[in-house]
Amino acid sequence: MCRMLKIALIGCGFFAQNQLHGWEDLESVEVVALCDRDRNRLDAVGDAFRIARRYTDAAEMFAEGGFGAVDIATTVSSHRALVEMAADAGLHVICQKPFAQTLTDARHMVEAVERAGKTLMVHENFRWQSPVRAVIEALRGGAIGTPFFGRVSFRSAYDVFSGQPYLAEGERFIIEDLGIHILDISRALFGDVDRITATTRRVNPRIRGEDVATMLLSHASGATSVVDCSYATRRMPETFPETLIEIDGTEGALRLDAGYRLTIQKRGGTETRDVSPPLLPWAEKPWHNIQESVAIIQRHFTECLRTGIQPETSGRDNLQTLALVEAAYRSAAEARIVDPGEL
Repeated sequence: MCRMLKIALIGCGFFAQNQLHGWEDLESVEVVALCDRDRNRLDAVGDAFRIARRYTDAAEMFAEGGFGAVDIATTVSSHRALVEMAADAGLHVICQKPFAQTLTDARHMVEAVERAGKTLMVHENFRWQSPVRAVIEALRGGAIGTPFFGRVSFRSAYDVFSGQPYLAEGERFIIEDLGIHILDISRALFGDVDRITATTRRVNPRIRGEDVATMLLSHASGATSVVDCSYATRRMPETFPETLIEIDGTEGALRLDAGYRLTIQKRGGTETRDVSPPLLPWAEKPWHNIQESVAIIQRHFTECLRTGIQPETSGRDNLQTLALVEAAYRSAAEARIVDPGEL
């Protein structure tokens, strides 16, 4: 990778603003082109971030080139076509989640970028939130021995639909949009999954998809985890957008509680520390933990390009998380245990 990485970004919607701020903070990166089908939105974002090259047609942007990587921040229906166009153009790719509409599409996308000899990373950013990262590092460092049980939980009644109204329109909602992140955290903590059981429910009558999901995972490592997600849970104080974690290990226990309090209990005593994420200059509460994770994942992406190593959330790795999503929906629909490997 050259010293200055030039990037094009496709999709100027709600979340892409965070990506643009994150790239802006990296001295080794310059966003040189933007693409969005909505001309007004494209111009508003281009003006705000002082990006002159603007396109409403991705094919035209790829043809003109002048960048080495593309950040795809569009909705999932466009991902396969855009990733394959980027591969054909010989570009590195970072792609928003959910990565693909189907596992078949995802496999084709991964293979296309691998054939091009380029790097593909999925913007699976929850595992990169600094409080979650503190849990991962503690666990991988042996703080509580070998984990045998865990719970990864995200429960809230926050109105996510006002900023992203399309979330209320799909037949699938919480597992595909949020649960994919929480499942990925469980994989980061306990490893890949052999079996999953799931139940779902729709509580909010104004949406089409499920807004509550509970999943039981059996990991190849021997650990068992519970992943539960809800956008129908009213609690005070509201914990959005915090992921809460508890883990039992052979030498102790670990908890990430509301308010970003990390507690590690062992025979020698209890340690509690504040792992609150910083409030970046362009971030705002309560979104700041997610916004900071965008900057962290982007640094990881550029470091991987510099060193030639595969990203932790590479396209090929993300196939395992996508398989869990599909297995969860199948389990809920058929009321049975599902092996993600059968998909």
